[in-house]
Amino acid sequence: MRRVTIKDIAKIAGVSYASVSRALSGSTEVSEATRERIVAICEQEGYRVNTLARSLICQRSGVIGLVVPDISNAFYAEIAFAIETYARRFGYNVMLCNTVHDARQTTDLFEYLVGHRVEGIIFASTRNDARSWAAKYRDAVPVVLLGDADSPGDPQGDRVNSVSLDNHAGGVLGAKYLYKLGHRRILYLGMRPVSITHQRRFQGYRMTMESLGLEPAVIENPWDASTIEYGYQLAREAFSKQFPFTAAFCASDSVALGAMQAAGECGVRIPEDVSLLGFDNVSYAALPRICLSTIAQHQQKLSEAAFDLLLRLIREDGEAATTHRIVRPILVERSTCIPI
Repeated sequence: MRRVTIKDIAKIAGVSYASVSRALSGSTEVSEATRERIVAICEQEGYRVNTLARSLICQRSGVIGLVVPDISNAFYAEIAFAIETYARRFGYNVMLCNTVHDARQTTDLFEYLVGHRVEGIIFASTRNDARSWAAKYRDAVPVVLLGDADSPGDPQGDRVNSVSLDNHAGGVLGAKYLYKLGHRRILYLGMRPVSITHQRRFQGYRMTMESLGLEPAVIENPWDASTIEYGYQLAREAFSKQFPFTAAFCASDSVALGAMQAAGECGVRIPEDVSLLGFDNVSYAALPRICLSTIAQHQQKLSEAAFDLLLRLIREDGEAATTHRIVRPILVERSTCIPI
């Protein structure tokens, strides 16, 4: 079936090409009666506005890019849903892209989004090198990093607009909570060295343990992602040997859920033998058969803050000062942690 063009609509309506364009763009130069007739003809003929062509003319696409590592991760799925829902309230659509933790694909996606004239990009990442992409493309399009933007001695952090959780405070909060319950042998499970976010969570845990006179202990995650499967593998190896800890503070809820599965297979009872604390508070953590105690990230608050900041950058056309917004974590107590 031949694609209907704006010239076809003009011919059917008996008006000029310019009149159809004005009618569809909401111009006051066209009467309401003419506009309604043209819109009706467009619907009848199946005409669709070429939004890319329009964006070239009016310099506004009404689209932002959202780049995440992996939409199958529950945390990023909830972030994407919250941003898309919130952006629509302001007349924006969201183009979702997955990097699958690949540096080359991340660069390709940024180039693709800039080439398709998105008005801004939210880049959700926990990687140490996330700041370099945000800094590289900020002169081409407004970019907000949803994650930690600065690191000691890193000059890129000063050039990156960001929204992040206070991950160090989350590590402190989790360690102090387990200590309050009477735990003294607390394992930190699943820290990824390539993630600045994970480093800060672990630093908060380690600093607290040392300040309490306790020995910090960690099992690192050597992979590029924090998944249920990787959490399961790490925990199964730990539980299959002599396990001297009474509590495990997991780097993410995904790692915690994998640890719960491994515990069941290894005869380790949660929480009777080992208290288990997660980090993120994704939706499945509250399910009745999971009831995971965790450190909450406020996905809705983070998402709205990231879009609000991006919208300000778009409206101020890059003239705004660099902004870092920090959200405080909270403890969510459920049933996987008990006093001893």
